[in-house]
Amino acid sequence: MTKRIGVIGTPGKWSTETLADAFAERSGYRQVIDMGKAMLDLEKGQLICDGVDLCQLDGLVLKKVAEDYSPDALDRLEMLRVAEAAGVRVFSPAENVIRLMDRLACTITLRNAGIPMPKTVITEDVDAARGALDRFGAAVFKPLFSTKARGMVLLDADAPDADAQIAAFKAANPVMYLQQKADLSGEDLGMVFLNGEYICTYARVSQSGAWNTTIHSGGKYAPFDPSPELIELGRRAQAPFGLTFTTVDIALTPEGPIVFEVSAFGGYSGAQKGCGIDAAALVAAHVLAEVSQ
Repeated sequence: MTKRIGVIGTPGKWSTETLADAFAERSGYRQVIDMGKAMLDLEKGQLICDGVDLCQLDGLVLKKVAEDYSPDALDRLEMLRVAEAAGVRVFSPAENVIRLMDRLACTITLRNAGIPMPKTVITEDVDAARGALDRFGAAVFKPLFSTKARGMVLLDADAPDADAQIAAFKAANPVMYLQQKADLSGEDLGMVFLNGEYICTYARVSQSGAWNTTIHSGGKYAPFDPSPELIELGRRAQAPFGLTFTTVDIALTPEGPIVFEVSAFGGYSGAQKGCGIDAAALVAAHVLAEVSQ
């Protein structure tokens, strides 16, 4: 019997379409779902998108719930909980992903698990933010909802306009999240896990002299061979979140490895381009095995 698995993502984007193709090859069913077009009817118990009731599918795979992270994206995840209540398996579970999309929620979970991280301050007070910047020397101010370093600002304590930049950041981000700038030596790592099992590690290498290494800022993927101790750190970092597929962002600094965050949706492109691994095929095989049990 054909298992109908829908892929929630961004229509037309490589990772979404590749994942949908992987399911089509294995099950004969292909459905890409844009949650921006979904309608939840609580009276009827239906979650409709493009004429398909998601509550009637066998499973849903989360590749991307929105193009940009925002509190609105959390509402889309809440809608998926209705499908879960109807018996649809969601990979990764909606409630687990909700705990990740807000950077502060992710950070606190990691910190409470004893994972080494950059020195971090969260405050709504401008004077406290300035004091933290002075203490750190240089800090990255990060929005609570963002990906690929969008909206992040690198500030130097000695910059003549530092106070003005803090005020500008505060205007757009009432809760300020700032981390001491880490010495990344021009690269950081993405460590990939499927159902808690280690798959591979790729590096993101800066090509442009930008302070961050994201592909969005011109970085390039490269293979990386981590030590067993580093793999264990990545495993411990992702374990509290209970995700189907994820990437742990790790940097190697002179003081030792640190973890920046755990990805809600994982790096399919990084696994492919950095490690030559078809993560979409692995995820599709895993999900179909799970829903067939």
